[in-house]
Amino acid sequence: MACGLTAFPREIFDLAETLEILDLSGNALSSLPDDLPRLHKLRILFCSDNRFTELPAVLGQCPQLGMIGFKANQIRMVPAAALPAGLRWLILSDNQIAELPAEIGRCQQLQKLMLAGNRLSDLPPEMAACTRLELLRIAANRFTALPEWLLSLPRLCWLAYAGNPFCEDVELASLRRTPIAAIDWGSLQLAQQLGEGASGVIHQAEWLCDEDPQSVAVKIFKGALTSDGLPLKEMTACIGAGTHSNLIPLLGKIEQHPAAAHGLVMSLIDTSFRNLAGPPSFESCTRDIYPADKCFDLGVVLRIARGIASAAEHLHAQGIMHGDLYAHNILHCDEGNALLGDFGAASFFALDKRTTADALQRIEVRAFGCLLEELLQRCNATVDAKKTLKMLADLQAACAQETINARPLFAEIGQILSGLKSG
Repeated sequence: MACGLTAFPREIFDLAETLEILDLSGNALSSLPDDLPRLHKLRILFCSDNRFTELPAVLGQCPQLGMIGFKANQIRMVPAAALPAGLRWLILSDNQIAELPAEIGRCQQLQKLMLAGNRLSDLPPEMAACTRLELLRIAANRFTALPEWLLSLPRLCWLAYAGNPFCEDVELASLRRTPIAAIDWGSLQLAQQLGEGASGVIHQAEWLCDEDPQSVAVKIFKGALTSDGLPLKEMTACIGAGTHSNLIPLLGKIEQHPAAAHGLVMSLIDTSFRNLAGPPSFESCTRDIYPADKCFDLGVVLRIARGIASAAEHLHAQGIMHGDLYAHNILHCDEGNALLGDFGAASFFALDKRTTADALQRIEVRAFGCLLEELLQRCNATVDAKKTLKMLADLQAACAQETINARPLFAEIGQILSGLKSG
């Protein structure tokens, strides 16, 4: 219901016996009624793009509420009472929050926490008890260091922290050492739109270079904050990533845009490539969604795994953590050739700070373990491939284990994968 509401419609309570999902985003609300728990089956509540200055304490009294979204309000306060015991997914991006209550550490079911674009300089140490946390977004805040306990969370897979003071120097150093061609906007002729995401719009275009037009993809970045972080930090990561056969080739950075917009020119990917999976659903929370009948030959599984492991190893060697290593960010073709894309959650780390660098890399290794698990679940292998399947399963378990320091790094993963055969 997005219709300029300034007060919670009491008629909604007529649905108290059945209502499970309520979306009141895009209104002018600043409070919720004290009797909201009458909606005793409510599981998911969205109130983004409203006028809340405080996360309503009444949310904590809703017995089934597991997913809460209050993005892009003016929230400054998060009362401990506002956090339901069964909270699984909390979205507070693009607000004015400077502090979270220690009681968030009691949210034992918390898997997904999105806090990009706030005023946080630290997280409560009590959050170390949130051992189910898998995805965390703290980009574009005021952190001067990553909390030490954060690198010990046993299930953390997807972490984004770009745009904080502690990583500014590393980001700038990457830009200085990575050359990028300048492509004049006037040499580009935009054609049809290929897609649009939170960070920008992608068009097919003709690049008029050297009197030999070339079909390319052009991404024009938006200025607004996304749930992952700042679009310009994504552009920095794309440039810093450099060249690799399992990354989408970057041709140059746009100059002289009439609206001073930032943009990149990339190779146009063959139409035979498609997304490996769809993004997580409300129910799956942190795990991608595949078609029910999706299956892969063992050879395809191995080629996808090798390609993505190689791309991740390359990124880590540049001091870049992808932050969103998911099947829905991988393009693939039937033969198993794979391209890792979408750098919206990418973050930089200092390679010379070995303890932190290794811990961050091993967080991403667990994300790869999730991907490998999904591929193995859908692998259509023959009986004579049992040995390879067993070795893949052992590798998956090693990548996903909760003892972080025991996980392999991608160099070792690549060596193991290169020695496996599909038959």
